[in-house]
Amino acid sequence: MSPMSFLIPDDMAESLSRLARDTGHSESFLVLEAMREYLQRESWQIEEIKDSLRELEAGNTASAEEVNALWEKWGKGAN
Repeated sequence: MSPMSFLIPDDMAESLSRLARDTGHSESFLVLEAMREYLQRESWQIEEIKDSLRELEAGNTASAEEVNALWEKWGKGAN
């Protein structure tokens, strides 16, 4: 593992300490879990955006009529 040092606001430090105490986990464990979840979510989102841009560049798009037809099919059309 690689060491990392950073400052956090006092209110976050207090919340982290309280959560660590209440859950029986270390503060390091909780920070690592939070970072892991954040990185997974952000990485997934960026990959989805990249995939969408590749589809757009390849011309794989739907017309407004096709999109509207799907919205109507799914019961989400404008009323």
